[in-house]
Amino acid sequence: MNIALVADRSPGVRSHTRVPLLVEALRERHGIALDPYWIPTPDAGDLAAFDGIWMLPGSPYRSQAGAVAAARTARERGIPFLGTCAGFQHMLLEYARGVCGMDAAHAEYAEYAEDGGNGEADREADFLLTPLACSLAGHEGAVRLKPGSLIERIMGGRDTVEAYNCSYGLNEAHERTLTAHGLVFTGHADDGTVRVAELPGHPFFLGTLFQPELAGDGTRPHPVITAFATAVTHHAASRGTASTPR
Repeated sequence: MNIALVADRSPGVRSHTRVPLLVEALRERHGIALDPYWIPTPDAGDLAAFDGIWMLPGSPYRSQAGAVAAARTARERGIPFLGTCAGFQHMLLEYARGVCGMDAAHAEYAEYAEDGGNGEADREADFLLTPLACSLAGHEGAVRLKPGSLIERIMGGRDTVEAYNCSYGLNEAHERTLTAHGLVFTGHADDGTVRVAELPGHPFFLGTLFQPELAGDGTRPHPVITAFATAVTHHAASRGTASTPR
């Protein structure tokens, strides 16, 4: 079962260095053998051949457009998708643009450009993702999960404490618009700010602002990662054979 790991791989991103450990732990503990392919964001435009798409932290990405296209492919093709931290942010960005018709943007790209970065700038559109009131970089925080949601079923309860390394989140002014178009926010911090989003009716379309890759020492996959891997298994079986990426 082939999965696309969408991110600009870097040894300086802890979540990236955890992936090989987690893939091995999934095989040893759960008997799930995933075949991961790292896909840099500039090359993420067509991932329909994969059995799953996991969009990892590490923003600003080299290609915002590539990340958005990867999330759109997963949403439209019914491919299991897990977006963590920056992956969560770009999942929301794609949904706002592709489903809600918003001229939505990510404030980090504008700030990166202003600081001399050469990433894709967002200057004119309304910011869907904005700096958090308090940065979560290097912190843990409580998350309250919505009863009956996918994330609550995965975690087996309504409360969890998770690891973050993030400074941007959903602009609350747009939460109602995304909800009105079908996206469901199923995890919130104590102050009510969004931490988890999912799409009902999709085989598996889940985003978390927290980074499940950082749980423990990497030898026991976080329940969210195990649930994603299980969904990939089911999706591959529904195709009749594991797909082969192009």
